[in-house]
Amino acid sequence: MGKQAEAYMWNSPRLLNVASNALFTLAFALVAYGGTRLLVNSSVFLLSTIRVQGELRHVTRDDVVNALQGRVSGTFFSVELETIRALFEGIPWVRRAEVRRLWPDRIEVRVEEHVALARWGQGQDGRLVNTYGELFSGRTDAQMPLFSGPAGSEDEVTHRYRVFRQQLAPLQLDPQQVLLSSRYAWQLKLSNGLVVQLGRDSDKDGIADRLARFVSVYAPTLGKLPHRFDHVDLRYPNGFALRAPELLKSEPRKQRRA
Repeated sequence: MGKQAEAYMWNSPRLLNVASNALFTLAFALVAYGGTRLLVNSSVFLLSTIRVQGELRHVTRDDVVNALQGRVSGTFFSVELETIRALFEGIPWVRRAEVRRLWPDRIEVRVEEHVALARWGQGQDGRLVNTYGELFSGRTDAQMPLFSGPAGSEDEVTHRYRVFRQQLAPLQLDPQQVLLSSRYAWQLKLSNGLVVQLGRDSDKDGIADRLARFVSVYAPTLGKLPHRFDHVDLRYPNGFALRAPELLKSEPRKQRRA
């Protein structure tokens, strides 16, 4: 049966055409593969330039050189763009990098830097929060607001900061510190030095409502009082407690109620 099948194949023009076409296709694929490999690895297409674009205020040329030195290899065709992107995003202050090839021998990298909004944590450990509520490492500035909270709460603290800042705008005050405790209680320190204890959110009385009530009565009440207050506790349902340094000198254990 085997010899008969072999004889039938050689006597069948259709099968011979199919076989020859298959062999031709295979040979063409091998040649194309070999040519492509030669082209991809050809020294003619070695990379000559990596062009960096973007509004860069913190990322320096030395940062880029140190990140890429000895870590980028290949030609225009073989270099791995994902590797270059990861190297750039490992540079401090780089939030995102987009990489593309530019014929015939260049790579273009568009860099987006972090825009720092506040210090995070202790304020001296090099951690910052950007405008997206994301943590990153960078050179801190003592003039920035200070945020603090449990791990993973950066986005929530950033969102609340914007809400608090808008609520305090009528008083021309800014939150310089926004602190979220491990029990999810909020505390602010304002630009005039006043510490505001907001407490925790509840179904009946949210922290935004407490702060709104405080802002509404500040000008006609606290704004007219002769004493300087350094602490206000808004956790009371029908009022708030104040602490004045001048009064504490004579009555250290008493608090005034408003």
